[in-house]
Amino acid sequence: MKSKKIIKIIAGVVIFLTLPSLLFFGFVYLKYNEDLPIGSQPEKADILAHKMLIALNADAYDATNYIEWTFKRKHHFKWNKKDSVCEVNWREYKVDLDLNNPSKSVAYIHNFRIDNEKSIELIDTATKYFNNDSFWLVAPYKVFDKGTIRRIVKQDNKDALLVTYTKGGTTPGDSYLWILDENYKPTKFKMWADILPIGGLEATWTDWKTTQSGAQLPTHHKLLFFGLHMGDVKGTK
Repeated sequence: MKSKKIIKIIAGVVIFLTLPSLLFFGFVYLKYNEDLPIGSQPEKADILAHKMLIALNADAYDATNYIEWTFKRKHHFKWNKKDSVCEVNWREYKVDLDLNNPSKSVAYIHNFRIDNEKSIELIDTATKYFNNDSFWLVAPYKVFDKGTIRRIVKQDNKDALLVTYTKGGTTPGDSYLWILDENYKPTKFKMWADILPIGGLEATWTDWKTTQSGAQLPTHHKLLFFGLHMGDVKGTK
């Protein structure tokens, strides 16, 4: 009898903890989930993508050699874009990430260099952090990356830019629908990403900062009810 009572208590606690989460997920799924739209007119999409880059002064971004930011107050990045290396810090870990040749990357714990299975794990983690967290910083400048496909999708009777990544990054195959204002500057995008259980989730791209180099980079995003902080974003030549 005592064991049955314990099982009932445990079951009750599990239901109490999981039911609100399941109800919340169901609400969000029904309210926001969308199928990936079918785009068209790739030539027109390329023109729209170029207009977006002009609105963001992409030339200034291209000339930016060093970028610093902190993603969600957890992952700190010092990116030497010119040399394609990045220092990634989180908790007691640091990785000097060589983006062109990951085998040359170096991992540290409490500033002590390590070279073992743990270092391989940390380098892999740092790479995933960089791929994800840098995308939230520079995604608009990646619309012509190798392996991207661009299409036009109508949103509220206006042209929106659908970009699909067929290769590269951590999750190739993801698609993003860019919503632009009257000056062709991004205001938000909708996401169809492998890591997300809901398609078409929106995130804002409105809190822009013009850095010392002239590059325009976001400082904050809003995703559903959550904020994604980018920290003290810096860009220098």
